[in-house]
Amino acid sequence: MSVAARPEPDAGLTYTHGRDGPAPGEVIAVAPGIGWARLPVPGSLRHINIWLLDDGDGIAIVDTGLAIDRCRAAWEALFAGPLAGRRVTRVIVTHFHPDHVGLAGWLCARFGVPLWMNRTEYLMARLALADRRDAVPDAVWMDHRAAGWSDAQLAAERAGGWSSFAALAAPMLLGHVPIAEGQAVAIGDRVWRVMTGGGHTPEHCSLVDAANGVMLSGDQLLPRISSNVSLGTMEPEGNPLADWFAALARFRRELAPDVLVLPAHGEPFTGAHVRLDAIAAEHRARLDALEAALAERPLRAVDCFDTLFGRAIDDAVLALASGEAMAHLRYLERAGRARRAVRDGVWWFSR
Repeated sequence: MSVAARPEPDAGLTYTHGRDGPAPGEVIAVAPGIGWARLPVPGSLRHINIWLLDDGDGIAIVDTGLAIDRCRAAWEALFAGPLAGRRVTRVIVTHFHPDHVGLAGWLCARFGVPLWMNRTEYLMARLALADRRDAVPDAVWMDHRAAGWSDAQLAAERAGGWSSFAALAAPMLLGHVPIAEGQAVAIGDRVWRVMTGGGHTPEHCSLVDAANGVMLSGDQLLPRISSNVSLGTMEPEGNPLADWFAALARFRRELAPDVLVLPAHGEPFTGAHVRLDAIAAEHRARLDALEAALAERPLRAVDCFDTLFGRAIDDAVLALASGEAMAHLRYLERAGRARRAVRDGVWWFSR
């Protein structure tokens, strides 16, 4: 039996500014009044894109990077170079993950400017920063046991401690300017509509300038990878993959097919509808494959990695992979395509 080759994840996309992003300390103009810079991110992501929007006689910053020395140094190079003498007017953050919000407080305090952020995402960040306990919470440990982690993996997690978010994010302002679904945000000569989507985070915000055909997508729409969608401790009975599918469908309906997408990771591209369809199709194919695997024998989340990801998962990304596997299994369970049994705290799924 022949098997069709899997298409490239970015098939059908056009990279409007090539596949090479800005060098350290460089800003590339991608559209009138929009600059593109990059900050380093450890691990496979390698970078986060920072968008710089002309805002009157200054610039608004969209997303901020991690609160690590390498990112601070990258900002210093920008402020000493292409941004020298430019006034910062505000900092806008798409969602609460530390590579996006990590230096928001540092930048806001440095320039005396407000933080613009969705209220839910802001409170999630404040909550994560405030949780500075040393020990791994029992609820997290129980979730990882439910996913099928080994005793050795659970022990290593216990030994590693907690509060990793606080190590990657600077203290935030005590207040913010909330942005919400459908809100019009005027920045310079452009008016951006806020579009929220669930699944990756509760109310991730993208900004869309429909009049000029530009989208600041954050992690909602990336050219080569799909953002992590995990079942988490905060909402153990949630169905984040259903939220993700709903967001993809809505963006597919409301975005123009030729919009210029400025993502948080990867390069600017056109072909939004093609990419949204590909992301949804990939997840649905994974669900079908997972359902077929469950027909063979009961599985824990950790048993699903090869089916879902097609590769071995090391301990560095074990929590992310487990959360994503749990999200897919939960979706099948809620759709009546899988059932769950609990034995000694471990979740076993079958068709």
